[in-house]
Formats: sequence, C-alpha cells, structure tokens
Amino acid sequence: MTQYILALDQGTTSSRAILFDREGRIRGAAQQEYPQHFPQPGWVEHDPRDIWNSQLKVAREVLRASHVAHAQVAAIGIANQRETTIVWDRKSGEPVANAIVWQDRRTAGECDRLRAEGVAERIGQRTGLELDAYFSASKLAWLLEHVPGVRSRADRGELAFGTVDSWLVFKLCGRHVTDASNASRTMLFNIHEMKWDQELLDLFGIPASMLPDVVESAGEAGTASSEWFGGPIPITGIAGDQQAAMFGQACHRPGMVKNTYGTGCFMLMHAGQRPAVSHNRLLSTVGWSVGGTTDYLIEGSVFMGGATVQWLRDGLGIIRESHEVEALAASVPDNGGVFLVPAFAGLGAPHWDPYARGTLVGMTRGTNKGHIARAAVEAIAYQSAELLAAMCRDASVPVAEVRADGGAARNDLLMQFQADLLGVPVVRPRVTETTALGAAYLAGLAVGFWASQEEIAAQWQAERRFEPSIGADERRGLMARWDEAVARSKGWA
Repeated sequence: MTQYILALDQGTTSSRAILFDREGRIRGAAQQEYPQHFPQPGWVEHDPRDIWNSQLKVAREVLRASHVAHAQVAAIGIANQRETTIVWDRKSGEPVANAIVWQDRRTAGECDRLRAEGVAERIGQRTGLELDAYFSASKLAWLLEHVPGVRSRADRGELAFGTVDSWLVFKLCGRHVTDASNASRTMLFNIHEMKWDQELLDLFGIPASMLPDVVESAGEAGTASSEWFGGPIPITGIAGDQQAAMFGQACHRPGMVKNTYGTGCFMLMHAGQRPAVSHNRLLSTVGWSVGGTTDYLIEGSVFMGGATVQWLRDGLGIIRESHEVEALAASVPDNGGVFLVPAFAGLGAPHWDPYARGTLVGMTRGTNKGHIARAAVEAIAYQSAELLAAMCRDASVPVAEVRADGGAARNDLLMQFQADLLGVPVVRPRVTETTALGAAYLAGLAVGFWASQEEIAAQWQAERRFEPSIGADERRGLMARWDEAVARSKGWA
C-alpha cells in the first residue's frame, strides 16, 4: 500500500493541503481562499472558524480527489502563518474573538509605551525579536484587555492561547501544543532556555495557564480524530511557515539562505545551533527542533510581498488575476522612474517603522498601469535586497546563492531583477511549494518515512538559476534611488 505524508499549509490568505510521496513529489493538492477582515485602518483579522473549516475542507478534498485512504497517510505535518493570535474556550473549542493577524498594527502604540519604559533590549536578549506589534505578545494582551470577560475567564484557566498551529492541532485532536519555531515568534519564549519566560508573561499581563506545551518540530504532537478523515492519523510535524520553507529548501547548514515570496517576503539564513545576534535589526529565531537538537536562523521580514500584487488586483483593479502582473510589468521597458513603497502595514526589517505607509512616487503624465505594475514587482525585490544586505553585514560566511520559493517565485521578471539587485544567483527549486514540503519532511522524519536530513537534502533539485546581469555601480544606483523612496514613506501615520 503506497504511503504519503499530508501537509497542511495554513497561510494568511488561503489554506492548502498537499500530499507528498517518498521522493518529495506532489501527488495531490487543494487550496481555498478565506475572508480577510479589516475592521479599522491598520487592523487585520481572521475568523478562526474560517481558518479551521477551510483547512479541513481542503485536507478532505485532496484525499478524496487523490483516492487516498486515511490508512495510506503515514503522518500529518502542519505549516502555518505565524504570530497570528487566537484565544478559545478550552471546553467548547469556540474562539472568544476574531484572530488578530500578524499584519495587524493596532498595538503599535502599546509597543511604543513599553519601548519608552526601556524594556526593548531585555525583550530582544531573551526572545531574539524586536519589540513590535508584529509579534503575538501585544496582540494577546490586547485581547485580554479589550474583549469583555476574557481577562476574568483567562485568570480562571478557562481559555487557551495559541498561534494557528495550536488552533489546528486542538481542533484535530484536542491537544494544546505548539512547537519551538512558533513559540519563538510570540515574544514570550526564551530562545536560550527554550521555555516560556515568566518575566515576559508578567510584563504583558498574560496568565501562564493560557500557553500551549512546547513539543519538537518533528515528533508526536497528537493524533487526528477519526471523525475528520475516517480513521486516526498521527500529527508529527509542526513548524511556522517560514521555518518550514527553510527546511523544505534543504537549507540545513550555516550560511545557506532562502527567500519566500508569499503574502510577505521572508528571508532566512541558517545560523547554526546557537542563537545568533544581529547588529542590523534582523531577528534571531528558532528554526526547528529535531531529535533533541535545535537549529537557529537569522530572519528578515517584509510585510507586503505578494500582497502588493493582490492590492493591484483587488484595490486598484488593474489586473484580474495575480499571475497577470508579470505580463503587465513586462509591457514597459522599465519602471519609468516610478517607485512603489508598499508600506501598507508599516515597514518590517531592517526599518521597523509601524507608522510608515504606502507611497507611490515619481509619476508623470506618461505614467501608465504598466509602470505601476513594474514598480510593484520591483518593490518586492528591493525590500528583499535590503534584507540580504543586512544579513551579509551580520554573517561570518559569504552568501553563495539565494533559494527562492513561494507563489511569486514563479515570476521570471521578478526573479531576474532580484538576482540583479542581490548580486548573487537566485535559484528556483523544482518544487516551489516548499512550505508544505518542509512540514511534510518534518512529519516524515518523525515516523521514519525519511531516514535523515541528508536523504531529504539529496531530493532537492533546481528548476532554474537566475544569474545577476548588471554591474555593481548600477546596482548601487538602483538601491540608492529606492532608499530615497523609502525615506518618503516613513513616519506618515
């Protein structure tokens, strides 16, 4: 009987389920978008029930369409949008409010207040993170203070907090767990001691009883109930989506770099088996914990990557489908002097400006929608180039290449411009669904579906390699112009 791994890839705008075979090949896939909620400017929410229902639906759909029975699924791996904060009732399993999404900026003022109290350095030393509304801690504190009755119920031990992985595992099997990669994104987890930090819990006013148990990224997390798939299936892999993509890209050695072009862009460098310290406002984060060993990463986050293209589609209406942006951007020879800084949710690394806002500069009467589309595509590459420059200043080893994945990595125009700006090759793998693949690999390692990380690394194959085509002087000139555009977006709100 042929065996598979089922990967649940729960993203910011859609839920996916993908079946992988022993060669790491996709044998079935299903995807469903779900609603986004923007109740106020700068606020972003999801209904946790939409997250669960869409994820369950696509998981069932891919098994049914692929004619795969539950007994053929060796394990389930979960990769998830990170930092998004959910609180639910332990008995009923019902959420107490909408999830506050990682993009949400409602707690920026509270983070400013804490920064003024002088606690940012202490938080950074323990968690590896910047004091920012991006992470879960201030979001959870907001829910405790602003949703009626939640504080008292939490104090009585009735409520559970979790990131999306915790929510899915709870719905699948009733256990309240997370893995270290997700825990490390909450701003409540000490990455040196690998445990929840009581001093940080006290700082944010969060009861320890709300927190999930921390399990290994590859290991027993629970068993999905028979009611969901017709029989029990072990859940043995969990990782935040970017760590999962790093693992799926086989970036298992220090100095290796990947960049995921999804809703946001997330560039990660393997830093070894001790937390790295960034001097350029990048993040130090847990990559994965496997077999008692923890790997650490340096990360830079861009809040608006593929979401910029969605804005062209949904906000401006200049394209009907996201994939049309490449042809529209290629309809003009260059950006015509137009720069788009997509700071719709502030700026992430290395700026960390929650008050920056989207800015479109350099337009003339000759500007058309092709120029705006090209500026949007190029903005994704410019933001990522800033991250690699910061990483190279932090790193002790040179970067040989950047492995690219995510939906926008299929855009050849973007990949070539990215290589030009980085000055190193950008390599697109044969399987670009590396977030789901990484979750599958972690789950499969735990049950012996794959024997080792070396076996996994041997499966990685390049589909196309984009080599830099411009010189250093031109590269510096382009980045200098981008820096000017970014400066105009800062502090606007």
